Amino acid sequence: MLRRIHALFARLAGRGAGPLRPGEWGERVAERELKRSGLRIAGRRVRVGRRDELDLVAWDADTLVFVEVKTRASEEFGRPVDAVGRSKRRNLSRAAVRYVASRRIRPAYIRFDVVEVVGTEGGPAPAVRHLRSVFGLEGGYRLPW
Repeated sequence: MLRRIHALFARLAGRGAGPLRPGEWGERVAERELKRSGLRIAGRRVRVGRRDELDLVAWDADTLVFVEVKTRASEEFGRPVDAVGRSKRRNLSRAAVRYVASRRIRPAYIRFDVVEVVGTEGGPAPAVRHLRSVFGLEGGYRLPW
């Protein structure tokens, strides 16, 4: 137990010193792209419940957008969006419903987007693709109103 705590502190202490993990870097790249597209960022790495996390939450006019960011060094093994399978879509749907309920908000619309980031930190400019409305609420989840 004590070793785990020391390892955690060691990781946290070194966080600002070196490069970001690929997922964190991709989320920052995606956030910049979304802001350029006119979306207002409402949250980053939003924890909803014990197991659920939303990469980015944004507003596009009156639409609440839940954004899943997928970062890959290359597309050698397929597109990043291919990693958003049925299980991930259901988890994101659950997280979105919990987010709306916990914040007691009633957006006119909700949307699930995926931002693909292909590249590496420090390398050439990454390819960034913003895919809108990739899927709807899944897994039997419904909005609370």
